[in-house]
Amino acid sequence: MSQKILLDKINIPGIKTYEVYRQNGGYASVEKALKTLTPDEVVEEVKTSGLRGRGGAGFPAGMKWSFIDKKSGKPRHLVCNADESEPGTFKDRYLMEYIPHLLIEGMITSSYALGANLSYIYIRGEYMWVFKILERAIAEAKAAGFLGKNILGSGYDLELHVHCGAGAYICGEETALIESLEGKRGNPRIKPPFPAVSGLWTNPTVVNNVETIASVPWIVNNSGADYAKIGIGRSTGTKLISASGHIKNPGVYEIELGLSVYEFMNSDEYLGGMSSDRPLKAFVPGGSSVPVLPAHLIYKTAAGEDRLMSYESLSDGGFATGSMLGSGGFIVYNDTSCIVRNTWNFSRFYHHESCGQCTPCREGTGWMEKVLHRIENGHGREEDIDLLLSIQSKIEGNTICPLGDAAAWPVAAAIRHFRDEFEYHIRFPEKIKNRDHFVAEPFEKVKHLVSKVII
Repeated sequence: MSQKILLDKINIPGIKTYEVYRQNGGYASVEKALKTLTPDEVVEEVKTSGLRGRGGAGFPAGMKWSFIDKKSGKPRHLVCNADESEPGTFKDRYLMEYIPHLLIEGMITSSYALGANLSYIYIRGEYMWVFKILERAIAEAKAAGFLGKNILGSGYDLELHVHCGAGAYICGEETALIESLEGKRGNPRIKPPFPAVSGLWTNPTVVNNVETIASVPWIVNNSGADYAKIGIGRSTGTKLISASGHIKNPGVYEIELGLSVYEFMNSDEYLGGMSSDRPLKAFVPGGSSVPVLPAHLIYKTAAGEDRLMSYESLSDGGFATGSMLGSGGFIVYNDTSCIVRNTWNFSRFYHHESCGQCTPCREGTGWMEKVLHRIENGHGREEDIDLLLSIQSKIEGNTICPLGDAAAWPVAAAIRHFRDEFEYHIRFPEKIKNRDHFVAEPFEKVKHLVSKVII
């Protein structure tokens, strides 16, 4: 069994409540930080831990904290990004719903480290029931003296609020989130300046993911060095994985980084293997925005090494033969899945969620959706495949925020690894009219037809 840092107490009856959480060691990191550590010492512990942002980018959290402007004299803020909207990702909801005080504790300890006296949790608008859980937890923590004025007699003050978004995926981008929190349309800002210098109301601000902040109490209670011993290389600690698709045991798992993909996929402790006797076709390791990988690149890298659940191993080979750990949205496909349909579905999402501020993303996501819809519905043309590659290349790297990249990468990867499936859709439109066309006749049984057709 791997070590549990975030989920070790989640099944304790009543852990949602302050009383039970406190009886099981809750808020110990707040006591330790406020009574025995300076803010800078807490930051150093997080830096030593090697904790990386768990929202998708994987940037070192302690380093991000150290960038916050302390010289301006302006108020500082910590904002928790709970706008979890990435298709295939549901780990943050699980944490907030079942052990909300862990996040509240992490927010208090982290806010102390940053010198923030006013902090926010920005939660996805569709998570209204979780919003109410967090509101209740904050009220309980405040009643117990862990929020408000002069916390535990330390002289440190903190007010913490939960703010609901309105259902926009783009507000998961930190500057769009800040714009929304200020009451504006959620459009990403041009950087620099970065939020650490000019964020919420032009004040120095740090934005971190739910899982990232929830990891801080363990680091403070134990040590950054102990946290760094867990995991492998620069992928330290544990990671929450949202697992879904054609697997026996879907759900949220906490793994030690460095676990092999094979063990995670097939061990009874984790996913338990495929849900039926249908073979593995592909998987997406980090949510809808990362490149899909075909079966032969899932358990082994292109170099023949074991593929590990780590930032470095999953990206081994670059996008040519690798992917990204991303937000940990682990989606598994068997051979009945249609890659073209799946890619169209992702593109439909990104077109809908584009804020429209940048022309390449605003126009390009719509074009990709239309072309993919055409191919999936039997009206594709031979030149459509290269057209898709051309469109995605015009989007990638040409937008203010990463949503453009998130929309472009899945399309490029799907064509890179499954081009013959796109060709099959175009050349045999009569065979893909039924949306479940690969259930009775998986692509592996008909792919030979593509090579026989002379164009």
